[in-house]
Amino acid sequence: MKKAIVIGGTGMVGTQLIQLLLESAAYSEVVSLVRKASGVKHSKLKEHIIDFDQPENWYDLITGDVLFSTLGTTIAQAKTKDNQYKVDFTYQYVVAEIAAKNGIPNYVLVSSAGASSKSTVFYSNMKGKLDDAVQALPFKAISILRPGQLDGNRNENRIGEKVGLSVMYTLNKIGLFNRYKPIQAKEVAQAMLHAAEKQQSAIYTLEKVFELIR
Repeated sequence: MKKAIVIGGTGMVGTQLIQLLLESAAYSEVVSLVRKASGVKHSKLKEHIIDFDQPENWYDLITGDVLFSTLGTTIAQAKTKDNQYKVDFTYQYVVAEIAAKNGIPNYVLVSSAGASSKSTVFYSNMKGKLDDAVQALPFKAISILRPGQLDGNRNENRIGEKVGLSVMYTLNKIGLFNRYKPIQAKEVAQAMLHAAEKQQSAIYTLEKVFELIR
């Protein structure tokens, strides 16, 4: 029986991941570090509301068998690129670094299609830099998933994303931008669990993410 640590558990993928972990017989304990309460109650779930800017207050909570990282925000929510970078890069990297120091062997990260530290696109560059940075940490296994555009239910209404999804589905039908093909959040969560089970380092592009759940 394993203990999972999750950051980003109130997001679209994180919500699905928490549910799958709670249903899984392979995990006896799920520790979720969140910025606001999820409202989820379960005997296996230990939810901690934390300030990611104060790691000294939650450092000791980062112990277990696998760290699942699904934290992220949008520029619309963050308001500035600096704020988005803090959430999408700094917070995730700090937690990963602590996890590695505390001896967690297995790390699973949701990145993004097109992630590259050489990209001139801010979001893709930021995601690529995080991918590069965490791969230098001493985990025994590092799984990085690069899915396409996420589809599924969100707690907040994002009109822009709905329009973007509609456009992307249309473009995919005529064979364009296939690596950004939308994927259901639950499918990404399922792929994260399967990647963790493999316990081997790998980068999963969209097609490989789908292969994980076939």
